[in-house]
Amino acid sequence: MSVLEEMRIRSLGVIDDAVVELSPGFTAVTGETGAGKTMVVTSLGLLLGGRADPALVRIGAKSAVVEGRIRVSADAPAALRAEEAGAELDDGTLLVSRTVSAEGRSRAHLGGRSVPVGMLAELADELVAVHGQTDQQGLLRPARQREALDRYAGDAVAVPHAKYAAAYRRLRAVSTELEELTTRARERAQEADLLRFGLNEIAAVEPRAGEDVELAAEAERLGHAEALASAASLAHAGLAGNPEDPEVVDATTLVAGAGRALEAVRSHDPALAALADRIGEISILLGDVAGELAGYADNLDADPLRLAAVEERRAALTQLTRKYGEDIAGVLAWAEEGAVRLTELDSDDDRIGELTAERDALRAELSGLAQALTDARTEAAARFAEAVTEELASLAMPHARVSFAVRQTESADEASGVEVGGRCVVYGPSGVDEVELLLAPHPGAPPRPIAKGASGGELSRVMLAVEVVFAGTDPVPTYLFDEVDAGVGGKAAVEIGRRLAKLAKSAQVVVVTHLPQVAAFADRQLLVEKTNDGTVTRSGVTVLEGEDRVRELSRMLAGQEDSETARAHAEELLATARADG
Repeated sequence: MSVLEEMRIRSLGVIDDAVVELSPGFTAVTGETGAGKTMVVTSLGLLLGGRADPALVRIGAKSAVVEGRIRVSADAPAALRAEEAGAELDDGTLLVSRTVSAEGRSRAHLGGRSVPVGMLAELADELVAVHGQTDQQGLLRPARQREALDRYAGDAVAVPHAKYAAAYRRLRAVSTELEELTTRARERAQEADLLRFGLNEIAAVEPRAGEDVELAAEAERLGHAEALASAASLAHAGLAGNPEDPEVVDATTLVAGAGRALEAVRSHDPALAALADRIGEISILLGDVAGELAGYADNLDADPLRLAAVEERRAALTQLTRKYGEDIAGVLAWAEEGAVRLTELDSDDDRIGELTAERDALRAELSGLAQALTDARTEAAARFAEAVTEELASLAMPHARVSFAVRQTESADEASGVEVGGRCVVYGPSGVDEVELLLAPHPGAPPRPIAKGASGGELSRVMLAVEVVFAGTDPVPTYLFDEVDAGVGGKAAVEIGRRLAKLAKSAQVVVVTHLPQVAAFADRQLLVEKTNDGTVTRSGVTVLEGEDRVRELSRMLAGQEDSETARAHAEELLATARADG
């Protein structure tokens, strides 16, 4: 749990330089009227990103500074958000500071880093709930009221809410995909037509892999057929002789003669025998080449019709490569990919039908889950209102009644709503309900939002009653109450103290009070007192223990620290508080 451990206040109002040491549990801040107790609330408000009023700066000072030390677990939302902003935790402690200059400029620091003042306000939601005459946060916001009500309801809301949230996310995804498919229908149809035309064009030509390379070679050969035939004939004659000119000695005859010359003497020298063998190999190779040249010349096709057919085929392939690929291999790859894409596009109509059916089914499912959420919230709201009303009866508001308004907003467009209770209503990630806490302070008064239906003192007591009922369900770890006891005394004051102590069992509670009945229930009591010159200094905020605490409670009771009757009453209050604890 996060704990506000300490605040140092300098040059703020009547406070010159003071340190407010806080602790887990219930801390009461007391002191005479005008001693500066309210500056504790003001200081915390500045740390929470509240408005900076230059009039708060002490006369003669250049600026007012408030520094806070908050112990927070590393995995707490506030710690994670602070680290995202570049702040550093010092051994589990988050340091926060706010400076307000006399000229009105304001600066904020978080974990050693300068941050926008708005960042402090963000963290305030996770750290502290302030309830005072002029500063109300937390449960005054309808969104927080709905979240708190859901936590109060427990599994009755959590189970359908989890199902609703999953269906809502799926509906959003389906709706997004469906919208994309339908809004891009024209573009997809154009793409499909182009693909279909291209695939038909390729299919009409029926290209084969590597065909363009083969035809290029054949065209080169057919285009030079006469030159190739003449060259082959001359080469053949040079190797095998020309029957029309028998006097010309050919290469085969000469090599054969050389071989016969060596054969006659090869038995006399192995080296010469090896050479004779090599000449024999040359003779065989010459015969093979001469035979292939003769066959080449005989088989060479110089048909101009074939050449024309080859060039025509090459032209058809060139048309394809100009549009669909660098070569026929690229054209075939394009056709393969295009066929897959065309199948996807052609199946979009089917996909649109599937998505439309799924969307309608999800909307129907959401309608049922939203109704279940509304029913569970309505039931929990009734229990909550009854519990808070009972608390208020003990807090000097016996005629006040609290209720919850669980309402929905009708949707003008059926596409943006879901049907709940026979009406098409707006829906969101948490359901269709708008939840608001209402207060009727006395019989005959119409229920109004709590921020508008109660005076400042009443509002703090309503907040106390709400927080007690919600104890353990709202994640805010620290509560600050100012003027929670305004306009009450006697037994009601004791009940306020008892309930603050109850709340402090699950959270840190800081209360600025003038009632001894409230202060007696505190685990720690701080006294704020001025010096003779009217300022509060470092020694002006002290922790009261033992006899000092009895004296302060006596002063609060009777205005006299040494009144025996007041002392006896003070000791009785402390004993009552300890017995309750």
